[in-house]
Amino acid sequence: MLVPLTREKFEQLIPLIATGPQYKYYWGNFSKFIQRLLISVVIVAIALLIRVVLRLDFGPIKFIVGLIGAFYWLWGPVLQASLQNIKYRRYKYGGFFRGRILDLWLTEELIGKQETVNNKGELVIVENREKRINLEIGDDTGFIAEYQAPLQFDYKAVARGQIAEMLVLSNRADLSRIEEITDLYIPSRNIWISDYPILRRDFFTEVGNQLREDDSDRPRRRRRPSQQDVRRRRRDEWSTEDY
Repeated sequence: MLVPLTREKFEQLIPLIATGPQYKYYWGNFSKFIQRLLISVVIVAIALLIRVVLRLDFGPIKFIVGLIGAFYWLWGPVLQASLQNIKYRRYKYGGFFRGRILDLWLTEELIGKQETVNNKGELVIVENREKRINLEIGDDTGFIAEYQAPLQFDYKAVARGQIAEMLVLSNRADLSRIEEITDLYIPSRNIWISDYPILRRDFFTEVGNQLREDDSDRPRRRRRPSQQDVRRRRRDEWSTEDY
């Protein structure tokens, strides 16, 4: 099922200013914090250098720039998340999609490399890998999309055949060409699957609940599941160690 959304609803679901989960995502670890702190120190140092060495004084402008720079470590994640949101808001149209999980599998992705020296003084390259969950989502119309996100323990409850909901983005009014998809929501388990949390999740669940109510009021014809459906709904046995 694919339901076009108004531009107003679209912009409610993808806010311009960073939300709490988005700020937390870009806050990152201690290393990221140190990087932002160093940037703040550099900005303040440059401002002082301009005043002392070049003897230039821009008055209020210098004060405002120095103040903004000094607190970059705090507001930097807001800027990063807001720029990311603008990337998704540039699409002209959005639609609410509901389908089922047709397939899912685990992979390990290379996310970075580090160079270090072992006890013998030899240069060793250490690969940083991350376990990820991959899902194939589709509906009766033949639409199929794949989504990948870092693996979390809660995803153990995700299985083939479960209903999955997401926002699809397009530059065509009829949504005939999907350019981007967002976070996945599994309503039966109240689980969100995502990397960067694009959506305002409270608004999205409200939209989903309303559409589910409207859909339940429509008469529907039950069909007997095919052998392919039965095979797809059989859940893989994942080890707890995978999570």
